[in-house]
Amino acid sequence: MNTPRPTPPVHAPHIPLTDYYQTEQDRQAYLRQMFDNTAADYDHIEAIFAWGSGSRYRRQALIRGGLKTGMKVLDIGVGTGLVAAQACILTGNAALVTGVDPSPGMMAASKLPDTMVLMEGRAESLPFPDNHFDFLSMGYALRHISDLGVAFSEFERVLKPGGRLCILEITQAQNRFGRWLLKNYMRGVIPFLTRFVSRQKNTATIWRYHWDSIEACVPPEQVVATLSAARLTQVKRHLELGVFSEYQAIKADPGQPN
Repeated sequence: MNTPRPTPPVHAPHIPLTDYYQTEQDRQAYLRQMFDNTAADYDHIEAIFAWGSGSRYRRQALIRGGLKTGMKVLDIGVGTGLVAAQACILTGNAALVTGVDPSPGMMAASKLPDTMVLMEGRAESLPFPDNHFDFLSMGYALRHISDLGVAFSEFERVLKPGGRLCILEITQAQNRFGRWLLKNYMRGVIPFLTRFVSRQKNTATIWRYHWDSIEACVPPEQVVATLSAARLTQVKRHLELGVFSEYQAIKADPGQPN
């Protein structure tokens, strides 16, 4: 029999993970330090985790989300630029792509085109005017937001009418074996492999944290409901391989018929 999980605070993506931090303020500082300290290893370990298929998957997910040539893109939680790099290719002009992240260390470790804009910032308070972007993406950073409702309202605000949103996230498999397999891979196998290939001593910790935040995260239907509450329309979830969720939505355009 499964033990019911504690309910996270309103609009938080998950309950506090007290093995790592105690308060919300502690959480933000902890994550920034952890990502800054492991940035040099991040892309290398991610390539092992994804068996080298991550770039192709991210590109296809952005296409499914509606990204097209010439669109002005904002990538939230840009990190080392794994999603943004694909957006630069698909838009045809890296200058059209802007990345935002609270970790300067991750952005410094990126290998993105010089013409792409990188800015330090948080999803809950975006430093951009209303109706500014055609497309907004976020890759595997939903679990690191402090308040989904506030962040999603910001996403809606900075999108142009008719603008599209695509959030990529890893979610638990529906079957018990799938959950066991992913947990042992992310919390056991990957941290073990980092002993031999990583340059930073905390790299194993970040991958254990990734799984713990996945396990504690609110269910996909709650993410969909919170996106809809932020006045985004046509909200849906596309699922790949049972664990890779793509949340897609469109900002309402008053000039277009329903």
